[in-house]
Amino acid sequence: MTESLMSSASPSRSLTGSGRHLRNPRLIEAAVIPLAALLTAVILFSVFLLALGKSPVTFFSLVWTGGFSSWFSIQNALQRAAPLILTGLAFAIPARIGLTLLGAEGALVLGGFTAAVVAIPFLGVAPAPMIMLVMMLSAVTIGAAWVGLAGWLKHHRGVNETISSLLLTYIAIAIVSFLIEGPFRDPKSANKPSTLPLGPDLRVGDIWGTSVHWGLAAGLVLAVVLWVLMERTSFGFAARMTGGNLRAAQGQGLPVGRLMIACCAIAGACAGLAGFFEIVVIHGQANASLAAGYGFTGILVAFLARQNGLAVVPVAILFGALDASGGLVQRRMEMPDATMLVLQGMIFIVLLVSDTFYGRLPFFDYNRGGDRT
Repeated sequence: MTESLMSSASPSRSLTGSGRHLRNPRLIEAAVIPLAALLTAVILFSVFLLALGKSPVTFFSLVWTGGFSSWFSIQNALQRAAPLILTGLAFAIPARIGLTLLGAEGALVLGGFTAAVVAIPFLGVAPAPMIMLVMMLSAVTIGAAWVGLAGWLKHHRGVNETISSLLLTYIAIAIVSFLIEGPFRDPKSANKPSTLPLGPDLRVGDIWGTSVHWGLAAGLVLAVVLWVLMERTSFGFAARMTGGNLRAAQGQGLPVGRLMIACCAIAGACAGLAGFFEIVVIHGQANASLAAGYGFTGILVAFLARQNGLAVVPVAILFGALDASGGLVQRRMEMPDATMLVLQGMIFIVLLVSDTFYGRLPFFDYNRGGDRT
């Protein structure tokens, strides 16, 4: 069946993959439009700053200082980029099969909480490496199952995946809040309800010679692995074919339902892994700080990266730098910490608008490669 699929899809593949003279316009377009959208958002945000009586030059110079000007700043940006890589992948993978999932935030929170809770019975009993392995597997499994449920509802019940995944996110956060403030609350956490602290033995250290934790390395490896999966395997080809034309995929006999659920499960596993690293690196216990918005920012990262697993990495670093410079902007320019959220919102809106320009700009010779698929 795979061979028949390859042969039947060979004309489509030749438009985007085989001949250089057919492929280049697509690649240029895929790079130019997101960059133009980012520049447009910067211009709009500059106008916003001028309306407030603030200097855009000062703002973006502080962003550069806080995110890239020194090795300390770069490490700070990389530290904050680690969960964004994983949550960006959690949106990008289902998007390749045509699904718009907003469930990464819920899977991250639920995965982090699960990692913190499953470790409690083993504290002081089992070796630390074994406990951490159980924590990681538990977080990945619960994340995969939670987001995979949205894929199951989509295939078997026709439930819109965007709505179901968003509702599942709110349900996950509510469940975790209830459990943290109820049966799993540490009696000593008076001001901020939290689970029992895990202790220093159950914490992940930094990459050698840096102040960047191993969650970044995990994100980089996973980005490469998932790019290979989606671009260089029959599974990825079948997923992309399903995302491009669902009826054609069904007509070819592809297991559309299993593909959807598998992509959703992979997305949930990525978000659950992000939750695990939030516990073992940042918090050391589960509390309300797990819901930091990384899952929603990951949507913007994936959009700007055009759902490309490798492109997610530099985009996540960019947004990590924005996050890292937020405090500096707040102090130097006397602006609220929500300023970066305004910038991110503008980028997101402009990106959504820019999506309508693909295949329609006169600067790219689409006819050289045939009709745009």
